[in-house]
Amino acid sequence: MSNKEKYDQAFIESFSVSPEDLNENLKYQSVPEWDSVGHMGMIAALEDAFDIMMETEDIIDFSSYTVGMEIMKKYEVEV
Repeated sequence: MSNKEKYDQAFIESFSVSPEDLNENLKYQSVPEWDSVGHMGMIAALEDAFDIMMETEDIIDFSSYTVGMEIMKKYEVEV
């Protein structure tokens, strides 16, 4: 599974969205499932998938699907 597939899978499983929903419009609270609890579940899924531990600042800044791609680069994960 590629990094992009792992990244997408975390969003699909955390927020019950379809692959077509994975774009620049997917942002924090743009779907009911992406609330504070869903956010932490998605972060945990990404940390498990990529064997990383995200810093608190990055967890807070992780405000959208596309912003997350940039944050993942800090952890040497190219999505």
